[in-house]
Amino acid sequence: MSAHCQLTGARPGFGNRISHSHRRTPRRFDPNIQRKRYWLPSEGRYVRLTLSARAIRTVDTIGVEAAVARVRARGAKV
Repeated sequence: MSAHCQLTGARPGFGNRISHSHRRTPRRFDPNIQRKRYWLPSEGRYVRLTLSARAIRTVDTIGVEAAVARVRARGAKV
């Protein structure tokens, strides 16, 4: 599963791991991605979304219908 959020578009950030001796090696900062299932009343079915933890809180605030509309506006198939 690729580490990106369907709602917010959060993707991995890149940087350096810095050791005690201050040597730098590449690393990734992955977002906290989780697969979550929501009931979509307008279509009478469940939808499974790949969301970051922040996006899960956003869905709780704006509702699942508005969140699915935003995901579809980004071009993702739901």
